[in-house]
Amino acid sequence: MIKIDNRVRAVFLKVLMIMAGATLSSIGLEIFLIPNDMIDGGVVGISIMASYLTHLPLGLFTFCLNLPFLLIGYKQFGKTFVISTLFAVSCLSIGVSLFHPIPSLTQDTFLAAIFGGIINGAGVGLIIRAGGSLDGTEIVAIIFDKRTSFSIGEIVMFFNIFILGIAGFLYGWDRAMYSLVAYFIAFKVIDIVVEGLDESKAVFIVSDRYAEITDALSARLGRGVTLLESQGGYSKTETMVIYIIVSRLEIAKLKSIVLGFDNDALITIGSVEVAGKKYRKKAIH
Repeated sequence: MIKIDNRVRAVFLKVLMIMAGATLSSIGLEIFLIPNDMIDGGVVGISIMASYLTHLPLGLFTFCLNLPFLLIGYKQFGKTFVISTLFAVSCLSIGVSLFHPIPSLTQDTFLAAIFGGIINGAGVGLIIRAGGSLDGTEIVAIIFDKRTSFSIGEIVMFFNIFILGIAGFLYGWDRAMYSLVAYFIAFKVIDIVVEGLDESKAVFIVSDRYAEITDALSARLGRGVTLLESQGGYSKTETMVIYIIVSRLEIAKLKSIVLGFDNDALITIGSVEVAGKKYRKKAIH
């Protein structure tokens, strides 16, 4: 019974996040970007231009143009992803239709690009966190990534540069450049929403003063610290490497602590996804 309740709760939260995300994305598009002749990237950007040229509803294009990509992605990503994405696209199609009659909150193009990018990015980020997507081009990018030497990011960027180039001919190059500003802001906001401001960072520290640094990190950051036995590849010297996971907001403090003991310490930092209770911060007294 508990397992069923947890499953129902998880599905409910997922549906709620997708609906909230689609609503935010609809607001960003219809109340900020589209009235000021700006577009988004990917399938949504193509849909905006198609709607502009044909005067048909934007929601019709966002739904229809995403369907082929969902069919392609079914075998690649599975039923859950496709259903989540189909629901997200359906919510967006309804949302842009509902918000279309509402006039833009600003006629200032720069403000529209900033706030449209922020709100749209927050919406897309919520949908991605819920396990869905609004952009079928990402599905194609992942498939092409396995068959070419280009990364997913490079393929998506190529699509979007091409789309924004077409927008330059339709709306003018100044509007295309504002669209690029909005896209860049949305991209960064998506990262923040998906990863969180408290994004985890894995840090490796190589220093002869590992004992003092370990004690200081544990005391001043309240994080668990792991010591890994290691050997220098050239010197063959036995030493210890410090391994610690912190939030990105703690990186500056960590560097200050380490370099306060050893200005020649080697610090390497990388993003990681962390699961488990052991990562939780201890109280600092």
